[in-house]
Amino acid sequence: MADEPLVLGIETSCDETGVGVVRGTTLLADAIASSVDEHARFGGVVPEVASRAHLEAMVPTIDRALKEAGVSARDLDGIAVTAGPGLAGALLVGVSAAKAYAYALGKPLYGVNHLASHICVDQLEHGALPEPTMALLVSGGHSSLLLSTDITSDVRPMGATIDDAAGEAFDKIARVLNLGFPGGPVIDRYAREGDPKAIAFPRGLTGPRDPAYDFSFSGLKTSVARWIEAKRAAGEEVPVRDVAASFQEAVVDVLTRKAVRACKDEGVDHLMIGGGVAANSRLRVLAQERCEAAGIRLRVPRPKLCTDNGAMVAALGAEMVARGRAASSWDLSADSSLPVTDPHVPGRTHDTHAHGHGHDHVHEVAKDNLYS
Repeated sequence: MADEPLVLGIETSCDETGVGVVRGTTLLADAIASSVDEHARFGGVVPEVASRAHLEAMVPTIDRALKEAGVSARDLDGIAVTAGPGLAGALLVGVSAAKAYAYALGKPLYGVNHLASHICVDQLEHGALPEPTMALLVSGGHSSLLLSTDITSDVRPMGATIDDAAGEAFDKIARVLNLGFPGGPVIDRYAREGDPKAIAFPRGLTGPRDPAYDFSFSGLKTSVARWIEAKRAAGEEVPVRDVAASFQEAVVDVLTRKAVRACKDEGVDHLMIGGGVAANSRLRVLAQERCEAAGIRLRVPRPKLCTDNGAMVAALGAEMVARGRAASSWDLSADSSLPVTDPHVPGRTHDTHAHGHGHDHVHEVAKDNLYS
């Protein structure tokens, strides 16, 4: 185990300041500072508020993660950071912090992809990812089907949302129902006491001529909102639990149906589900049922690892180090629309041996440890 790369990961793509420490595929620390309460009164994430919160939380959260892991910053083999996609200002805080620590410590820097990190985090729960692996990533900003043959270099998009992502739809329906923010957990909670068959809400992009793997939840969102408005206009009570259950069922039905279809079409016998919406209890149950029926092995990390966190970034960073992928250059920048086909942002150096030794940009730094 001592020979496995020890990597610190920083995640600031949205409203969570996440810092994780990973040795190989073993999670040592997962520290998070959330600003969700600061955004709740606005009904959604405010980029400027998120950026300021990251700035204030960064150093204390890194210190907490290192202490929890029981390691010194001097022991690290590399520092990984989410370079994109995400909120530009929030990403810049994380990238700047990672550069500062990497420079001060004389360690290689790895700018990695947020979506690829969501896939790689499953290694901390269930061991090495099978190659290939089909991944269904579902969050507030993304609903994606991805085929990965090498998480460090080859991630291919199969399908994506063409309008509202699933997480966005959860937030908006929760707002219409006056349930608060964020919408995912509260709708999941209300849905457990409702009837998923009570209301026949539409399943977007499931017709014979529709794109096989793309997602659309805008029409569903509109349909649910109009149904609720009609009830209120007629002076009738809105059955919140049945609405939540029926809406949730429409979302997870489409997600799981398309994911299993993609696995069958590509001949892949493993499906990984990640992203914040992967914490949804009904999604997990229905995915398990459909995967078992299709002979597909389902891998879903525990809920805490599904939401944005530093552990997932550290996991992908550790894999980069272990496979000798090139470190990022000092001119690494945040890219709010970084494509998933770029699992990481390499520098101008060539791949080297494992554990990050030999990277050109490390040699530019004095070997005196600048970190105190």
